[in-house]
Amino acid sequence: MTDAGRAVGRLIKTIEGEERLDKLAQPLMGFIQKLVPEGPVRDLLHGVPLGHPAHPFLVQFPLGAWTSANVLDLIPGGWIPATALVGVGTAAAIPAAAAGAVDFAAAHPEQQRVGLVHWASVATAGTLYGASFVARISGNKKAGKRLAFAGLVAASVGGYLGGHLAYRQAMGANHAEHVPHLTPEGWHDLGLLTELPERQLRQRLVGATPVVLYRDGERVLALADTCSHLSGPLHEGELSEDPELGPCVTCPWHSSVFALEDGAVVHGPATAPQPRFRTRIENGHVEVSLA
Repeated sequence: MTDAGRAVGRLIKTIEGEERLDKLAQPLMGFIQKLVPEGPVRDLLHGVPLGHPAHPFLVQFPLGAWTSANVLDLIPGGWIPATALVGVGTAAAIPAAAAGAVDFAAAHPEQQRVGLVHWASVATAGTLYGASFVARISGNKKAGKRLAFAGLVAASVGGYLGGHLAYRQAMGANHAEHVPHLTPEGWHDLGLLTELPERQLRQRLVGATPVVLYRDGERVLALADTCSHLSGPLHEGELSEDPELGPCVTCPWHSSVFALEDGAVVHGPATAPQPRFRTRIENGHVEVSLA
């Protein structure tokens, strides 16, 4: 790593540990949660129907339009299409920002601190490109181009921080992806059926993999215990009953809801389903195997 890379790394590490940012993050998180309550709209913005976060997908539209406009500004005759692309990108930034906001509200503090600076950068970019569009339709070519290139700088900073959030801090990643790769193959004895209380959650281990169990009479349901959103312990969560999906568990950390029958995401912020385990009763013992 170069000296510049180390310096940037230290700067971001400082942002991650800057607890004073929590004074901004906490009220903003509460505001977002009130503005977009739990339900289908929030799930859509999280990306539950997609099976992965919507924000990285949605940001392609404003960033693609904006950077294309910057390129066209350098080409003779590119003024009119560049102006159109600046406008399209600015409009497309709205749903992308909404998706990022609901993800921010369900992140842990270190992610939220970096997220605040990321948001400030992309908000600055959106403002500059918006101002560029106004200047362009007013006939001020010089200001329009300058504002757009300033917007590109701000968007680049925001994009760098977005990459840090996604790949260094694993925001939006599937935190249960490791389960199929690290869980031993075959059937595993998890103890007597009678040791499991009825309609309660209990944790057991398959090798080093924690599993959450739910018993209903002679039937046992089993999922990976590590929440796919941010690794919360599902066995400490709350049980509920869905009229169509059956018993569900709500993660105690960020309130993701999963169907115990198959691990499907019922409500976000999680977007990836929980790994499921097959179960059987052999000589009064509960045995599980990764499905």
